[in-house]
Amino acid sequence: MQNNSEDLERLQLLDIVFTRGVNALSRAELERLHDLIEKKDYSHDKKAQKSKTKLLKKLGNAIYDHDVKSGNSFKMN
Repeated sequence: MQNNSEDLERLQLLDIVFTRGVNALSRAELERLHDLIEKKDYSHDKKAQKSKTKLLKKLGNAIYDHDVKSGNSFKMN
């Protein structure tokens, strides 16, 4: 049952990303989506695996940008 609720949550967050963009999610939601996508196995589909990798990079960048804007980054000036 846990897997079904995680799949539903992943799909809901992905729907937000694809309709309104990554900036529509809070930092916590970005992290949660990153974790959910990371867990999902797409090894059976090469194209899906490539999309997963691209999306994980995009989410990582959005998390970093969110931290920079809020002053919580480890960025050295």
